[in-house]
Amino acid sequence: MRQNFKQPVRQAHFTDPIMKKEKKTKKQSNAKKKILKRSAIALCALAVILGASAWFFLFSSMNSTDKTQYIYIDGDDTIDSVYTKVSAVSKGHCMTGFKLLAGSGKYASNIHKGRYAIDGDISAYRLYQKLKVGEQTPLNVTIPSVRTLDVLAGRVTRKLELDSVTLLRALSDPAICAKYDTDTANVIGLFLPETYSMNWDVTAEELIERMKKESDKYWTDERKAQAKAQGLTAAEAVTLASIVAEETNNKAEKPTVAGLYLNRLKIDMLLQADPTVKYALKNFGAKRVLNSMLTVDNPYNTYKYVGLPPGPIRNPERVNIDAVLNPAQHEYLYMCAKETFDGTHNFAKTMAEHQANARRYTQALNERGIKK
Repeated sequence: MRQNFKQPVRQAHFTDPIMKKEKKTKKQSNAKKKILKRSAIALCALAVILGASAWFFLFSSMNSTDKTQYIYIDGDDTIDSVYTKVSAVSKGHCMTGFKLLAGSGKYASNIHKGRYAIDGDISAYRLYQKLKVGEQTPLNVTIPSVRTLDVLAGRVTRKLELDSVTLLRALSDPAICAKYDTDTANVIGLFLPETYSMNWDVTAEELIERMKKESDKYWTDERKAQAKAQGLTAAEAVTLASIVAEETNNKAEKPTVAGLYLNRLKIDMLLQADPTVKYALKNFGAKRVLNSMLTVDNPYNTYKYVGLPPGPIRNPERVNIDAVLNPAQHEYLYMCAKETFDGTHNFAKTMAEHQANARRYTQALNERGIKK
């Protein structure tokens, strides 16, 4: 008996073209996503690196110490000398950033003079911005009360780029003084002793102009009216205040001294102020004014010429000007230093009283061996 065996039917494998294409597309898509993902990661890493580098070179603190330092750029500086000055106060890596900014910004052709602060957290980028536009850091300059223009020029310019010779030349120039409504005898009176904020590279005329503005601020209409009530202009009040300043350091006594000289001016009496004689002779160290000194023919000698001298014998502090504007009301015409040498004075209405005071003082000088 024949057995019939069924041959297994082989099933044909048919590949669907559409499915094959979809698989391929999906595979490609996944590959692209991986590439994009890797690229994104790489770009993020690059951005982080660039950001960190930018911060490190451009925005981190460049000050080499924890204290504020200063660089001074003058008119002779070149880009190389600026680099040298900045490098002296900067961390090394920040100089790389600074030079990059300076080069790309063409700073070499636009260097501004000035004094610039390198504080604790300043970056290369911030310093570059300041230098590029000339954003200086002002400094405090104290105007001292002194007797002569040469001393004033020397003291004022100690912290400035301006030299004393240039300033003195400007203060002694009639044409320059006239521009600021003053003259060479009175220009010192514009320099009210005080501390002012100004730029390190201020010029001589800029400084005089600044002092003129400060003087004008002080001389309000009210103060001008007070001076006029005493028969004085503003400039004359400053001149009289300078004599008051030389006569006494005692603040309480200043209005009395001012009142005495005003009394003399009102009756055309010689002021006979010893400090004016010292000024005329430029003998500021004299402790005694001798009769031989009183004959000097000089307009500042108030023993010889009636009225106020041509200008101040120093630039007085405001307390002295205020004393002239608000003098004590009295009838004193004479004053003499007290024999106690405490810096105050004996005042008198008559010559007889004054001579008695003078004898006591002269005796005290002789007893101490003070001859000149």
